[in-house]
Amino acid sequence: MNLSGKVIVVTGGTGVLGYSFNKAIVAAGGSVCILGRKGDTAEARAAELTAEGGRAIGIACDVLNESDLRRANERILSEFGKIDGLVNAAGGNQPGAVVQPEGDLFALDMGALEAVLQLNLFGSLLPTQVFGQSMRDTSEAASIVNISSVSARTAVTKVLGYSMAKAAIESYTKWMAVELGRRFGGRIRINAIMPGFFLTEQNRSLLTQPDGSLTDRGQKVVGKTPLNRFGRPEELSAALVYLLSDASSFVMGSSLEVDGGFTMFSGV
Repeated sequence: MNLSGKVIVVTGGTGVLGYSFNKAIVAAGGSVCILGRKGDTAEARAAELTAEGGRAIGIACDVLNESDLRRANERILSEFGKIDGLVNAAGGNQPGAVVQPEGDLFALDMGALEAVLQLNLFGSLLPTQVFGQSMRDTSEAASIVNISSVSARTAVTKVLGYSMAKAAIESYTKWMAVELGRRFGGRIRINAIMPGFFLTEQNRSLLTQPDGSLTDRGQKVVGKTPLNRFGRPEELSAALVYLLSDASSFVMGSSLEVDGGFTMFSGV
């Protein structure tokens, strides 16, 4: 559970979960490279970690722009000389890819669905392609962690695009794990974390009222979660550090559920 000497890239590092991931990596002794479309936010978060005694840099980067990714890769190698880990935390949803109960099932917004698939699936695959090359060339023990979702395991109403994208992440993680294992013998590993329901900027209005009370959907989610609450971002930290560290050297192609029991409970 130690990341001392490791250099970890976190895409989507300017989000709520990304913020928690950055702090966990530094607390475990690693150096973190925070990537996000908002470069000023990424730099501010890196400065905060540096002021606390960690080592971090922030880089403006769009995970769907290969040129951005390659520029970020070059800067990281110039700064640290290697890359030991990648956390594909960039992702999210958009209103057009949400199917409302009153919506027409045969008039879906195909453009919005495609955009959500692009962000969540190819926004993980493309960084893996770019930073994976550097991990292959510079690291003796590298680890990639994708972010899945309970919506990949069980049907969650409304979020069709997001669910399809995360189901694809599950498939990609397992496929890539087989190839990496056969070709590199454990020198590069890939796994996923499967979060349950955590309050983020994107889902807060769906799950809570302005006064903090639960919406009808929020109540249903909590009711199907045996721990009877939403997760806290820092509760993903131990799982993340474990999968990034050499402590998980025999863990490959897995999806570690951090969901308060959501996926195992029928609701009855």
